Amino acid sequence: MAWLYDAHIHLSDIEYEHDIPLILNSMRKLRIKACCVSMDYTSSTKTLELGKQSDFILPFIGIHPEKAQDDVESTFKLIDENNEIISGIGEIGLDTTYTNSDEEFKKQEEVFKTQLSYAEKFRKPVSIHSRKTLDGILEILPSYNIPTTLLHWFDGSKKQLQKTMDLNCYVSFGPVMVYSKDKQVLLSKTNKDKILVETDGPVRFSRCFENKTAQIDFIPSIIFCASKILHMNYDELCDVIEQNSRRFLIL
Repeated sequence: MAWLYDAHIHLSDIEYEHDIPLILNSMRKLRIKACCVSMDYTSSTKTLELGKQSDFILPFIGIHPEKAQDDVESTFKLIDENNEIISGIGEIGLDTTYTNSDEEFKKQEEVFKTQLSYAEKFRKPVSIHSRKTLDGILEILPSYNIPTTLLHWFDGSKKQLQKTMDLNCYVSFGPVMVYSKDKQVLLSKTNKDKILVETDGPVRFSRCFENKTAQIDFIPSIIFCASKILHMNYDELCDVIEQNSRRFLIL
């Protein structure tokens, strides 16, 4: 039986604080491992602690673009000091939503590039946030020799998807793919060896998910829906996603 992987979830978020034992139990029963991403220094330290609690939690630490204007040096130091035990660097990236000036965006870009340099130095995967900045990120990435890259919650065009595939990046699809025709089309045009799945919890999703906080146990439903779109057997797609996830994580 394959191991499933949630490629991007914020288990260090306060929404999950009191549910970790239940979440770990679900992960054990469903055979799911999770790339637990971080936002800043505080969440990165929490993520590291969660990683010590269970082998099912794969810690990614880093600075989200929303936090790029904060004190970042402490997080850089955390990456440096824990490079041998972290699974990757993330959630990092660019997003103009969180900037009010060219200077702030320049700072955000500097923080992003610094973290890409750490990923290159320590040979770590990265999990990237690319809302409204995908073209810029795709221009930046070739300048770095990073082992594997995930563009999480991929929301680009078909043309951008092709460039992403050309750059050998992974893309992940989450609960919204279950009811979004646009995401289903993108999934159908993604190279099968570059598909990952995620929840991006604690984001809440509508329709069949009833605006509930995303949970690890959404993953089988996402894969089941994806198997129908890709005209694949569920177990076959589980095997593909396990192989893709292990390659992304350099396991």
